[in-house]
Amino acid sequence: MEHSNSGIARRRVLALGGRLLGLATLGPALWPIKSAAAATLGPSSLSPEEALKRLLDGNQRFTGHHLEHPDQSEERVLELTQAQHPFATVLSCADSRVTAEIIFDQGLGDIFDVRVAGNIATPEVLGSIEYAVELLETPLLMVLGHERCGAVTAAVENKPLPGDIGTFVQAILPAVEQVKGQPGDAVDNAVTANVRYQVEQVLRSSLVRDRQTSGQLQVVGARYDLDTGTVTLVT
Repeated sequence: MEHSNSGIARRRVLALGGRLLGLATLGPALWPIKSAAAATLGPSSLSPEEALKRLLDGNQRFTGHHLEHPDQSEERVLELTQAQHPFATVLSCADSRVTAEIIFDQGLGDIFDVRVAGNIATPEVLGSIEYAVELLETPLLMVLGHERCGAVTAAVENKPLPGDIGTFVQAILPAVEQVKGQPGDAVDNAVTANVRYQVEQVLRSSLVRDRQTSGQLQVVGARYDLDTGTVTLVT
């Protein structure tokens, strides 16, 4: 009985240690498990069309309040210790209300997030996208704008802003000009125009274009409705 109790105690200590110190600190015994789990991962086997469907299906679950919360288990954390192979890259606004994993009901390692105010494709942002598309081989790239975007609103108003806040405005102004004077709400029109314009900027990358031309990558633009939670394709 003593031997049994000591074994139970040891397992409890190991479990607690894993949570507090991380799996890597528990010693060599766990490394074969980690390696085996990592070996099961590889570049996404989804086609670009399947990857897009997976995102949109997740958004339907989100809007219908039937969330599955996939890929958020302890096993998933273990799988991702050695590598990542997301099935989608999403360039979205840094707005706290537009978090890709939540609105698409996805989990750890599923989406390569690139977030910046106004979902703009500046050189630094484009470099992150190229990394995901070329090296991680994500089959889908989505540029995601959203309703009532503060960055787009600032570009429409085009007033002086403090510090470096105004830097993203310059990247959005060309889109604002494209729809200037059109019927409807100026900000709403500019949100959609900005998504399409940033898609064009992304496609200036030869790495992105080559993978798109070869059929390995689909590039889409979309917008998120703050009122309903729905994502709608605009390209």
